[in-house]
Amino acid sequence: MQLGEILKPGAVRSLAQVTSKKRLFQELAELAHAEYGLGASEVLDALQERESLGPTGVGQGVALPHARLHGLEQVAGLFLRLDKPLDFDAVDRQPVDLIFAILAPETGGVDHLKALALVSRTLRDSDLRAKLRANDDPVALHAVLSAAQGIKAA
Repeated sequence: MQLGEILKPGAVRSLAQVTSKKRLFQELAELAHAEYGLGASEVLDALQERESLGPTGVGQGVALPHARLHGLEQVAGLFLRLDKPLDFDAVDRQPVDLIFAILAPETGGVDHLKALALVSRTLRDSDLRAKLRANDDPVALHAVLSAAQGIKAA
């Protein structure tokens, strides 16, 4: 699996300001609806339900919200870059500005875990995070993420 396989170019956005985690999830839900034809309210509910189990802020300004959805056929990715970092209850207590959401089929356990591992490994790279933070153009952001697909676990 590679990032380019799960992240459509149109599923990448840069946002000037998001005021809350709930608003962030609404943005992700609307993007999922626009790019993947998923029900925005279903995506929003699934993301919020998963987040209620524990925060998905993994540190270094990165969050990996994820959820399983009925009717989805393959793993779908969404990426948001925030101009103004948002408190996300991350493990390192740092605000988040890079969000890679993963939506997976309800029954696709292995692919869901593979996608989470891939995104997590990729966004651990400090040079990659710096490139993402230095760009606000969605096309450039997608290109940076797609070019990173060769990053392997250490």
